[in-house]
Amino acid sequence: MKDEDGHKGHCCGGVSRRGFLSSVGAGAVLAAAGLPAVPVAAEQPADPAELVRVTLRINGRAHRLLVEPRWSLLFVLRERLVLTGTKVGCERGECGACTVLVDGLPRYACLTLAVEAQGHEVTTIEGLLRGEELGVVQQAFLEEDAFQCGFCTPGQIMAAEGLLRANPDPTVAEIRAAMAGNLCRCGAYAHIVKAVRRAAAARREVGHG
Repeated sequence: MKDEDGHKGHCCGGVSRRGFLSSVGAGAVLAAAGLPAVPVAAEQPADPAELVRVTLRINGRAHRLLVEPRWSLLFVLRERLVLTGTKVGCERGECGACTVLVDGLPRYACLTLAVEAQGHEVTTIEGLLRGEELGVVQQAFLEEDAFQCGFCTPGQIMAAEGLLRANPDPTVAEIRAAMAGNLCRCGAYAHIVKAVRRAAAARREVGHG
């Protein structure tokens, strides 16, 4: 990519400022048209000899897949199983947008290889639905208006779900500590804490904790 002053040219093997802006513009056009960008991991077809056969148990269902050893659980969920509720954020374990539960514990899907998830129970945001109804934590986030743009919300909900499975009656301090790995650009943190407290109370009422 371009250097700090934005003037690196093709002669050095980099990307020119014009080329960089053109690529950004192309991405914007795809987004505006509602067309998906090509995932990085799918740009080059894998050598069949390099694929690994795995069985992933996700939301109570077994999925038999051929994956590259380097593919993240995030990539497989979204691009192979079309479970797009799990969001792509920083892809380096800093924002929490891709949080899922692995054996009931919150985990960043971007830092988890798909092959690592074999033999474990994975739960995504889709797995919290009760038929056509929202799950308890999902409903609490809705009622407490615990989101603005909503992009981080699936990860926030999964982190909250993991907390409440382990601790049915957390204090405010415990909620804040458990949710610290999930960032919200809109700053809806006060509402998120209220939503988790509401979900905790609702789960206790229905005997979930």
